[in-house]
Amino acid sequence: MAAWELLAPRRRPSVGRARRWPSNLGIAALNVAIVRVLIPVAAVDIAGLGELQNWGLFNNLAPAFDEYLPWAAIVPSVILLDLAIYLQHVMFHAVPALWRLHRMHHADLDFDVSTGLRFHPGEILISAVIKLAAVVSIGAPPQAVLAFEVVLNATSMFNHSNVRLPAGTDRVLRLFMVTPDMHRVHHSVVRAETNSNFGFNLSWWDRWLGTYRAQPAAGHLGMTIGLEQFRDPADLRLDRMLLQPWRGAAGAYPIGGQ
Repeated sequence: MAAWELLAPRRRPSVGRARRWPSNLGIAALNVAIVRVLIPVAAVDIAGLGELQNWGLFNNLAPAFDEYLPWAAIVPSVILLDLAIYLQHVMFHAVPALWRLHRMHHADLDFDVSTGLRFHPGEILISAVIKLAAVVSIGAPPQAVLAFEVVLNATSMFNHSNVRLPAGTDRVLRLFMVTPDMHRVHHSVVRAETNSNFGFNLSWWDRWLGTYRAQPAAGHLGMTIGLEQFRDPADLRLDRMLLQPWRGAAGAYPIGGQ
């Protein structure tokens, strides 16, 4: 995706990679280290344990469909896990305390593949716990969880990329998956646009639940990326990114805020 951005960029960057990427990649490395230490059990591991203990929806259906499970549960499990991530994303925009963590992701002054790695460690930890709970509740088989993890990470890199797709290709793809143009709207400085297009993988949830916005009002080349509160390029430093949840008020961005 990084190479594609260089070959066919959608927008001209306002801040160079040399200014943004060290901090964005640094926060990603820090998140991996923190999660591995504090949450040593992976989602795939908890899915395997749930299978042994008959935890969750699909594991309790196993006696009735023993011949077909876990294979018949893989696709619906991936879809339900994607819905859980969508709802979690909405929650991080609706609850001011969670928005303080999540807004670090939105405070990037440009939108490219590295933005898909830029999440506060506090958000990563909460998200990991929610994901484990979703896996257990659904009773997702390990194969489904592994597939979901691969797809989620791949699509996060794709839909955060500063790449140019033909308009017709984008129009077809976004019928079922989130494209870069669709997700870029979510990173607009305009509050109504920030609180739209919450999906990471499947575009259905935004369309069906009323949070879909087709295009930014200013157009993709004219829109401003980021948040009104954090326009200083100095805020792109790693230390300031980590302290961002405690800097200033939650502001008007949370859903329902004034």
